[in-house]
Amino acid sequence: MNKTTLMLTLLIAVAPGMATSASVYKWTDENGITHFGDRQPVGANSETVNVRSGTSTRGSDRPSAQQRLGELQERQQADAKKEQETTVETARRKQREANCETARSNLKIIQDNARIQIEENGELRYLTPDEIAEKRSKLEEVAAENCEPDAQQ
Repeated sequence: MNKTTLMLTLLIAVAPGMATSASVYKWTDENGITHFGDRQPVGANSETVNVRSGTSTRGSDRPSAQQRLGELQERQQADAKKEQETTVETARRKQREANCETARSNLKIIQDNARIQIEENGELRYLTPDEIAEKRSKLEEVAAENCEPDAQQ
């Protein structure tokens, strides 16, 4: 009889310690309702509650799976935006190069030819010296905007 009493006393002494070794989590859902459970919730921040003292501690500093997924999606969107900007800048650079080449080619034609013939309304005519000077100045502006490496549009 003495052994059973000793065993029962030992079991009663150990039982509270076993109860506190289990984790209890506290969290608040999107509706503001506080919940308690023995499993950490997915997609919500939780706190570990000390059953013996009644105090709570913040859950691990590790973000929840939902938070990590959100951060991953944000990073992917930022990377996609950066790649899109790079593509846009590449297209702008190629367009500037084409504009520069065209302007330089047309300037060379104007400088090499004394008379320049154009087609207007289905009829051919020669440009006047004033019109040639005007075209030259416009082409020089286009070349200045597009041929300089630091020029931005």
